[in-house]
Amino acid sequence: MLLLIAIVSIVIWSTLSRELVKSSEVKNNQKNRRKVITLMSAGTLSTIILTISLFQNLQS
Repeated sequence: MLLLIAIVSIVIWSTLSRELVKSSEVKNNQKNRRKVITLMSAGTLSTIILTISLFQNLQS
């Protein structure tokens, strides 16, 4: 399960970085801004889940 979350997290963060490069080429596109915020939120959530799971596994 953690492997799947880690893979999804990598995909989210790489997609986010591509969107940020694309948004620097296109000036202030509202649709791009929403997409970046959504990807940032999903990436942060998946990273928090992975971090909590890692600390739980270290304590066991």
